[in-house]
Amino acid sequence: MKFVLMGITPANDLVVENLTTLKPKPKDEDLIFGKVYTDRMLLREYKNGAWQTGRILPYQNFSLDPATLVFHYGQEIFEGLKAFRQENGDVVMFRPDENAKRFALSARRMMMPEVPEDYFLKSINKLINLEREWVPKARGNALYIRPTMIATEAILGVKPSDEYYFFTILSPSGPYFKEGFSPTRIKVEDHFVRASIGGTGEAKAGGNYAGSLMAAERAKEDGYSQVLWLDAKEMKYVEEVGAMNIAFVLDNEIITPRLTGSILKGITRKSVLQIAKDLGYKMTEKDITIDTVVETIESGNLTEIFGIGTAASIAPVGEIKYKDKNLSVNDGKVGPTTQAIYDRLIGIQYGSVEDKHGWIHLVE
Repeated sequence: MKFVLMGITPANDLVVENLTTLKPKPKDEDLIFGKVYTDRMLLREYKNGAWQTGRILPYQNFSLDPATLVFHYGQEIFEGLKAFRQENGDVVMFRPDENAKRFALSARRMMMPEVPEDYFLKSINKLINLEREWVPKARGNALYIRPTMIATEAILGVKPSDEYYFFTILSPSGPYFKEGFSPTRIKVEDHFVRASIGGTGEAKAGGNYAGSLMAAERAKEDGYSQVLWLDAKEMKYVEEVGAMNIAFVLDNEIITPRLTGSILKGITRKSVLQIAKDLGYKMTEKDITIDTVVETIESGNLTEIFGIGTAASIAPVGEIKYKDKNLSVNDGKVGPTTQAIYDRLIGIQYGSVEDKHGWIHLVE
C-alpha cells in the first residue's frame, strides 16, 4: 500500500492552540492509575497520503463517523511510557526512543503509516514540557504517556484505512497494582490463548488486549491480579503476563521467556536484561515450561518470580495458581533479586542512581 511508504515523510511543524481553562490537579496521594488526564493532548492527522501539521490542543472528545474503520476492523496501536520527576526537579522520560521504534514496528504489522521517530520524540517532549506541572512529585508516581494511532476512514470495506489519527494523552498516575510494590497473585491460563507465532502478539495492538479480557476477568473473580499466558501451540511454555513480561529466579539464574514473535518486545524487559548484567546476575532468555515452574517452586529451586513492564515497573509475584495447585513463592515476600533490580531501575528513573546507559531523556 502506498501509505506505508509515504507515511514516513516527516512534517516537522507543530501548532500549539490556546488553552482557556485549567483542570484542578489531584494530590499525589490521591492518584490511581489511568483515571485523570491533563489539560492538553497531541493530535496529528494522516490523509491524502501524508502526515498533516500536528496540533497540541485542549483535551477533548473526537467526533467520528459510525462507519469509521477502527470501530469495525480494529486497526489501532498504542504505546505506554512514563515521565518522572527526578530528585533534582528535572522532568525526564525513560527510553522514549525505544517506544518510538516499537510504535513503528506495530504500525508496519498493522498496515498503518509510520510516525517518524524524530517527530514522535519531539512532539511528545513538547506536550510534556507544556504539561510539566502535572508530573507527580512523589516517588512511585509518574506521568503516564499514551501515544495511540487509530484508523479514521469511514468505509465498511475490509482494507487498510487511508486516514488516521495519531494522538497522545497524558495521565498522572499512581502504582498500576493496588498492592504497589508488594507481591501479587497470578493465575496461569490453560484454556484461552493471547497470541500465536505469526500473529500480532509482538505488536502493541488493542485487539491483543481485547482478546485477553475474558481470562483476566475470570482470574480477578478468583482473587488474582493477572493472567500468566502459555504458548498457543502446545499450552506448555510460559510466555508473558497480561500487562507485562515475566521473569523467574531459578538456581540463582534469572530466566525470562525468549522473544518468539508472540511476546511483546518489552522496553522495561530490555532494560532489566542490562540491569541484571550490571548487578552481576546471570540472566538468560530461553523457553521455560509451566511444569518446570511448578516443579521447581515445589522443590525450592525457584525462589522468585517478578513481572516487568512500563505500567507496573517491577511487580513481585507471591503466589501462582496452576490448575488445582496454589503455589507460594518465597513465602509471599519480595525476594532479594527482585528488590535489587527494582531499586536500580527506580533509582535510574528518579535520579538517585547514575544513568550509565543514556536511557534518560530530559524534557525541556
